[in-house]
Amino acid sequence: MIPAIVFIFGLMIGSFVNVCIYRLPKKESVVLPASHCPLCKNPVQFYDNIPIISFLILRGKCRSCRGTISKQYPLVELIHATGYLFLFYRFGLSVEMVIYALFFSSLVVITFIDLAHQIIPDRITLPGIPLCLLLASTLLPLGPMQAVIGCLVGGGFFYLIAILSVVLLKKEGMGGGDIKLIAMVGALLGWEKVLLTIFFASLLGSVIGLSLILLRVVGRRDPIPFGPFLAVGAMTALFFGDDLLNRYFYLS
Repeated sequence: MIPAIVFIFGLMIGSFVNVCIYRLPKKESVVLPASHCPLCKNPVQFYDNIPIISFLILRGKCRSCRGTISKQYPLVELIHATGYLFLFYRFGLSVEMVIYALFFSSLVVITFIDLAHQIIPDRITLPGIPLCLLLASTLLPLGPMQAVIGCLVGGGFFYLIAILSVVLLKKEGMGGGDIKLIAMVGALLGWEKVLLTIFFASLLGSVIGLSLILLRVVGRRDPIPFGPFLAVGAMTALFFGDDLLNRYFYLS
């Protein structure tokens, strides 16, 4: 029953994550007012706010105005619950799982906001950096030294890229949101895994970016948000980083 409970809890938190995704770019409170239809502004009743199930029962329509509800809502809830389930199987019911679940939730919010608006909210990353440093230094086995080094390596590397892009290419090559995000990732995962995060994100971003250009979905000069790739890279490093690093050092 525990995996089922974790999955349901992930769905519930995923519903709140949807609120954050919708309201943070608008600089609105994520607490008040209560959930309401973005079209007619009528409050959403509790029986219409059950993750995924309510969307299916209402057939993707608002009960009051019959306006279309974005499929993003059940998608985010499903992704979020699945992520919590994977974290449970990887770390069990532990303090580590709780911390990484909070980290995963923040990455989901960042991913969907960056995809829609091409911004990474400071309301997540700015408090996230000192919080990750604190958690990694006290409750995780990483330790304070590795946390600080990870934060400096991640943020410093991206900041250097941003400076070189401006000086050499005369254009912005790395956004400030990406710099703060990778600093937050490094603070929680350490310098080794933040380098893995950058590697995975760059590889995935190159493959998907080139594919979109070849398919003429985007142009060569169209900006592609990098935050989602960093989020995927960070979770990949979290789940598989230890095994990859151990194999690398064993082979070398």
